[in-house]
Amino acid sequence: MSSGARTALACGMTQQKNEKAAERQHAQDPVLVLCGTGKNGSRVVEQLHARGCPVRVGSRTGEPPFDWEDPGTWDAALAGVGAVFVVCQPDVGAPGVADAVRAFGARAAAAGVRRLVLLSARGEDLALPAERAVRDAGTEWTILRTSWFFQNFSEGVFLPSVLEGELPFPAGEVREPFIDADDIAEVAAAALTEEGHHARVHELTGPRLLTFGEAAAEVAAAGGPAVRYVPVALREYAEELAGQGLPPELVAFLGELFAQLLDGRNASVTDGVQQVLGRPARDVRDAAREAARRGAWRA
Repeated sequence: MSSGARTALACGMTQQKNEKAAERQHAQDPVLVLCGTGKNGSRVVEQLHARGCPVRVGSRTGEPPFDWEDPGTWDAALAGVGAVFVVCQPDVGAPGVADAVRAFGARAAAAGVRRLVLLSARGEDLALPAERAVRDAGTEWTILRTSWFFQNFSEGVFLPSVLEGELPFPAGEVREPFIDADDIAEVAAAALTEEGHHARVHELTGPRLLTFGEAAAEVAAAGGPAVRYVPVALREYAEELAGQGLPPELVAFLGELFAQLLDGRNASVTDGVQQVLGRPARDVRDAAREAARRGAWRA
């Protein structure tokens, strides 16, 4: 072997050692989970703890606190962080959210964050600007586009209606591949801590299509309350939201959002969970039984 070849080989080995050392250091850096006390964030926190990863919970009550509406809290929350699970409020496609994500991404890159994983929504055109903001941040990035969470029936926006026994919603007979939020969290933890997810969009769904009425029936089948699904017109639903005191701009956004998501564009399943985790996505029947076991629908 020539001296030049030996030098090249030595340089290559040194580079590999430096890269492995950097990976080890990155593995020791905490992962910041935004909205870390919410339905999705709390599950990701649990998954990361199970992997032995240090975690920083991004919330107004966190230490240090994080508030999307107060950029003055961002830098302290990002200090020393290796990766961030980005969850947006009130929705990834809401007005002004993309600008906030772009500003946050720039702060994250400047702070030395290596990787951003964005929780996005399948079929939501309004979410594309926020997705572009993450892609352009200058870090590694992964986007998780998810279908409707079944947990909306057990701990989310549908829970009050479920407990009352009647669910009015403007979904008609559209079929949706409802996903278990625990699957989303497991995929997110993998994307945050493992290699091979950079510059990838994981489209995540459950394994079968159900109407909202059929999904509501799974609640009763699992031992929860009997729920009657009542299809309503979108305009009627928007008027109901306005009557509950929601700001007009939020009502307008939700009307546009539901018009998109409930037009049948998402009536198909993917193997995204299988690709990442090496196992099929969990069925909503299992999610419903787990929710009942936890007492989600107890009076």
